[in-house]
Amino acid sequence: MLSKERELWERVGTVGKTKQNFLLSLPLSPVSPTSTIFLLLLLMRSKIRQLFCEWRGVSIAASSIAGFTIALRCLGYLQLFEWAALDCFFLWRPVESHDPRIAIVTIDESDIHYVGQWPIPDLILAQLLQKLNSFSPRAIGLDIYRDLPVEPGHEELVDVFESVEKTIGVEKVVGDAYGSAVGAPPKLKELGRIAAADLVLDGDGKVRRALLSLHNKDGETVLGLGTSLAWRYLEAEGIGYEMTEDYSVKLGRALFVRFTGNDGGYVGADTGGYQILLNYRGSLENFETISMQDVLEGRVSPESIRDRIVLIGATAQSLNDLFYTPYSTTRLGIPKRTPGVAVHANIASQILNAALLGRPLLDTWSDPLEWLWIIVWSWVGAILAWTWRATRATIFAWLAGLFLAIAMAYIAFLYGWWIPAVPPAIALSGSASAITAYIANRERADRQMVMNLFGRHVTPKIADTIWRDRHELLSKGKIVGRSLTATVLFTDLKGFSAIAEQLEPAALMTWLNEYMNAMVELILDHNGVVDKFIGDAVMAVFGVPIPSNTSEEIAGEAIAAVSCAVAMGKKLTALNRKWRMQGCPLVAMRVGISTGTVVAGSLGSSRRMDYTIIGDTVNIAARLESYNKSIDGGVCRILISELTYQYIRDKFTTQCIGAVILKGRQQAERIYQVLF
Repeated sequence: MLSKERELWERVGTVGKTKQNFLLSLPLSPVSPTSTIFLLLLLMRSKIRQLFCEWRGVSIAASSIAGFTIALRCLGYLQLFEWAALDCFFLWRPVESHDPRIAIVTIDESDIHYVGQWPIPDLILAQLLQKLNSFSPRAIGLDIYRDLPVEPGHEELVDVFESVEKTIGVEKVVGDAYGSAVGAPPKLKELGRIAAADLVLDGDGKVRRALLSLHNKDGETVLGLGTSLAWRYLEAEGIGYEMTEDYSVKLGRALFVRFTGNDGGYVGADTGGYQILLNYRGSLENFETISMQDVLEGRVSPESIRDRIVLIGATAQSLNDLFYTPYSTTRLGIPKRTPGVAVHANIASQILNAALLGRPLLDTWSDPLEWLWIIVWSWVGAILAWTWRATRATIFAWLAGLFLAIAMAYIAFLYGWWIPAVPPAIALSGSASAITAYIANRERADRQMVMNLFGRHVTPKIADTIWRDRHELLSKGKIVGRSLTATVLFTDLKGFSAIAEQLEPAALMTWLNEYMNAMVELILDHNGVVDKFIGDAVMAVFGVPIPSNTSEEIAGEAIAAVSCAVAMGKKLTALNRKWRMQGCPLVAMRVGISTGTVVAGSLGSSRRMDYTIIGDTVNIAARLESYNKSIDGGVCRILISELTYQYIRDKFTTQCIGAVILKGRQQAERIYQVLF
């Protein structure tokens, strides 16, 4: 049994056939299961190696583009684009209803005119707070700085601050580029009912994060206005908070995870205070609003205030308490800013609805998971471009992949996850572009290889056909051998050796090149392929490399070959007349034509390779050209095989030479001479 296995492996190493032919060539005698498994493993390894070679470019491109995209992201170059994508998700999300737990008392331009001045006098604020308190709200947030008295009515306002325990005032704890720190109302500061009005702005000036708390200059913790109001509301519901070991806050049904500098699309962001990503409910329009004038004049239903959080804040454009948010983008391209009181209302709404109803907070993936996501989409882009190589199909596949990447990120957003959208889109597009360029480069190399194989020996029409069907012709850097039916033409000059002895080498080459150029032009004009030059001999083929599949097409190739031979004879007659006048040698030629099965493909080594044909048909054409040189044919003697005659007999005048045994053959072949 071992000897059989050894013999089998010797066949594996030496047989010079394709895998299919190799399998057919195996002996039918049974071999051991070990040999069978061994053979299967060998074929699997060969297939895997082939696949690896084909997909190596895909792997390199996908990995490189993914790494480059991840590097861009880690360096912060994609931050603005990821913020913009998040803003789009907020705008695309279905509009949410009004939060029934929050009402906003607005102070717009008409309210300022109603009062007659700004800042609003303390007396008006005192009356406003008393009116609101009479409707039994859960908490009142006064989003108006009042660190200094605004007469008249300062004493009345201080009394209201003390009596209306639901009132929470604000201070600006941290000074920044948008304004210096602003103190709290002294009385509310004394009573411990102060919250921070500070908001966190991103590099593009938009508010996307909620500041739950921060430390003032004395190291004391100050809750944000939205946080303070929400916690007072939840206390009335019997819900308290719990701090976990990783400093996350458990509040009702929600777990608030502290923002880190690299969450989502952020890179190295400021993490001062206790921040979370702000999952907006909407802009000012997503909350019930009541004008200050309506409250003061008693045009407000108590039900619109009772058991709600009430925020009081300026919405007038002239007061400039406005901020850019994801909702600032409009169709007209003019940014629309959101009042600060609406941002605080969104923060309070997010806390309330997460704690009471489990409304999703915005969560993010870990960095490794986000990197893996980018790598996956880079591979998707590369695979799509490699699989769909046609230009239109590639564009369609790329657009479909791009849509899918963004759609998945958007769907994840609807469920409270901010996952990368822009980096996957860049990775997908980059890898698809790289693979497209790689394919284009390979095609240029393939085209160059095809042109190197065929050179100038085919017509532009055939060259275009070859390039169009290149994927069927090319394999592993060469044109695969294939069996097809073609017509082979051989030509040779009579008495060339004697002429070569008479002429100087330079004159001989000039004379021979003139002859060759004329013959090659005729071959190309008849859609033939010049296979090779052998001294003064020319070998041409009609019907390659694109095979003729019908008998009509094969007949057409045979007719073209004979027509070409006749044209060669006429052209040589004209050349002889010219050479006689120039004093050059006169010459005659012999032509042999045979139709039949040939094998066409690349032949040679890795350093030099030519496209050629081999087979018995080639041998017959060569033997016909050299057969019985005493048969006269004038300036051009044309002999054809029996099969060629069957295809052209109705098109040309012929005579039967007879059934002869050609040199090197054992069976007789009926041959014919074409007369013209």
